[in-house]
Amino acid sequence: GSHSQLEDTAPRIVEHPTDVLVSKGETATLSCKAEGRPAPVVEWYKDGERVETDREDPRSHRTLLPGGSLFFLRILHGRRGKPDEGVYVCVARNYLGEATSRNASLEVAGE
Repeated sequence: GSHSQLEDTAPRIVEHPTDVLVSKGETATLSCKAEGRPAPVVEWYKDGERVETDREDPRSHRTLLPGGSLFFLRILHGRRGKPDEGVYVCVARNYLGEATSRNASLEVAGE
């Protein structure tokens, strides 16, 4: 019936991130789109640790886009390493549960 439209639903990932290879200093986007009711909250994890975005840290070079994608204003790459490199997943949550995307690796191209 028409009522089913209004039932709350657990999140599901409808767009998964894919592996990206970027050069230092470029922008990059890891896609993620989740559906659910109520609209799920999306968080990103890199190598198992939560990724801070500019909402938590104004100096962060990473922005969570409205749809849930993770945008890098510039890929950081220093002498001490490549802090943005790693394996990322996005997790969408609401009170009914959570959904985790496939793994996507971000690689920074060599010099």
